[in-house]
Amino acid sequence: MKNKMKITKNMTFAQVLEKYPETSDIFFREGMACIGCPMAMQETIEQGCKAHGINIDVMLEKLNKRVKTNNKK
Repeated sequence: MKNKMKITKNMTFAQVLEKYPETSDIFFREGMACIGCPMAMQETIEQGCKAHGINIDVMLEKLNKRVKTNNKK
């Protein structure tokens, strides 16, 4: 059975970073350094990925892997 993702494409950057601050470095590494700007904080992960030409499925996989890893600690 496939694990249900904790982070979804419809969540905003603010929601993700508030709940999972350990994901911030992933956004920066993927070139999404604008996550601190007020507009980006209202933007969904999907919208941000589209604007930066990033595959949403790959991004969600990376984010959820980080959350899963941190929850095991």
